[in-house]
Amino acid sequence: MIITKTPQELEKMHKAGQVVGTVLKELREIAKPGMTTLELDRYAEKRIREFGAIPTFKGYRGYPYSICASVNEQVVHGFPNSKLLKEGDILSIDCGATLDGYVGDSAITVPIGNITEEAQKLISITQQSLYIGIENMRVGNRLHDISYHIQKFVEEAGYSVVRDYCGHGIGRAMHEDPQVPNYAPSGKPGTGPKLREGWVLAIEPMVNIGTYKVKTEKDGWTVTTLDGKLSAHFEHTVAITKDGPWILTALTESQL
Repeated sequence: MIITKTPQELEKMHKAGQVVGTVLKELREIAKPGMTTLELDRYAEKRIREFGAIPTFKGYRGYPYSICASVNEQVVHGFPNSKLLKEGDILSIDCGATLDGYVGDSAITVPIGNITEEAQKLISITQQSLYIGIENMRVGNRLHDISYHIQKFVEEAGYSVVRDYCGHGIGRAMHEDPQVPNYAPSGKPGTGPKLREGWVLAIEPMVNIGTYKVKTEKDGWTVTTLDGKLSAHFEHTVAITKDGPWILTALTESQL
């Protein structure tokens, strides 16, 4: 069942989203060569709690950290660790915060120092695909219009979208109905449930340089590309309103 949120609930979700957006902005600024992802995790948890929120990820289905930190070929759900980040890495950070009973969820991929043109292009295409998906979150469109346009843009750029993991509804729980694939299951737009005002979706394309196929590492969480090539990940929590999409995890209008 897809849960429609009231205007009051959307305001609460916006506040949770602002916590996540702020923490990710700060993590982007401090992530440098020589730091560890475990340090970033500890910073994120401290900041989330300073806002009076709870790290949504910590303890979720047994996940032991406050952020997911996925480096290079790691796609999602990477465990923060004590390995030093190095010049040229790309780091995907996924973060969630629960405030007043509602969840905000967002992800970014950041360069660590100077990175290759290939890696920079991957990050750019992935971020652009997120906003192309969001642009299709309009009342009367179909759910897979979002999926179709993300896939079309990514594949025309020469990359692939991960199919084993997807976006999702979000509200009081981090994962609600519906699932939002980053590819069109039917291969065309105009399918899936009709989008309604008050729905809130976490849109999160995961884009690979090589194959879309992935594998899960021995820790049972960390997902990596099957061919070992780079992957990037961006995500926003977005509400559907009568005036168009409202990005609840964006900090400024320029991010819309």
